[in-house]
Amino acid sequence: MKQHIVHPIPPFFDAESEFLILGSFPSVKSREQMFFYGHPQNRYWKVIAAVFDDSVPVTVPEKKAFLAKHHIAMWDVIGSCDIEGSSDSSIKNVSANDLSQILYNSKVERIFVNGKTAEKNYKKYTEPVTGIKAVCLPSTSPANAMCSLEQLISIWKENING
Repeated sequence: MKQHIVHPIPPFFDAESEFLILGSFPSVKSREQMFFYGHPQNRYWKVIAAVFDDSVPVTVPEKKAFLAKHHIAMWDVIGSCDIEGSSDSSIKNVSANDLSQILYNSKVERIFVNGKTAEKNYKKYTEPVTGIKAVCLPSTSPANAMCSLEQLISIWKENING
C-alpha cells in the first residue's frame, strides 16, 4: 500500500564537505535507523569504503565519522513522495529536497546521484534550481543486479577520484 512520506533524515554535511552524494529516497530500513543506506543488502557502505581504501563503517556513528573524514555530504533528491515500502519504481507525487543549505554552508562543488531514479528526479526538480549537473553512478541497491560489487567499486572510484 502506498503511503505519503516526508523524508525524516536530515542532510549530512559540514563546512568541509567537498562533494555530495544523493540517493532517491530512504528505504524502510534507513527510515527506521534514521540514517542513509541502512539495509544490510545495500552495497553503498562497502563501495564507498573501497573508493577511499578505508574500512567499512557499521554503526551510524562510524558512518558519520567516515563521511566527515572523507568530506562527503549525503542526502536524497526527494523530500516527500508517495511510496510503497522501499520501492523506487512505486514513487509518485514527488517534492524535492532543497539543497541550498548544503551548497551554501559547505565546499560542495560536485554532485553524484546513486542510481537512475535519483538521476531522473534530480534532472527534473533540482538541476534547474542549482544549475549543477550531477554525475549518475550505478545504484548500490541490491535491486541493481546488473552490476557486481567489483564493477560498482570500479565505476564509483573512477568517477569520484577522477
